[in-house]
Amino acid sequence: MAKPAFAEGAQVEHGKFGLGSVVKCTEEHVIINFDDHGEKKFVLSIVIASLKKSDRTPPAGKKKATRKKATPAAAAV
Repeated sequence: MAKPAFAEGAQVEHGKFGLGSVVKCTEEHVIINFDDHGEKKFVLSIVIASLKKSDRTPPAGKKKATRKKATPAAAAV
């Protein structure tokens, strides 16, 4: 089995969609999460000429808002 063209987490730049992080890369497809355009799936053999590796630091993941657990109310006696 051939090594994927891009490793998971690799930083890439696309002419139209800008900077992004590789989510998954197989022999046929690459899924990239672009900073400003979200997740896109491409046929690798077609898009590989449009991608260039970027040496930027991966952006920090967005933290989800955490909700405090409700404490049970004291039972009225």
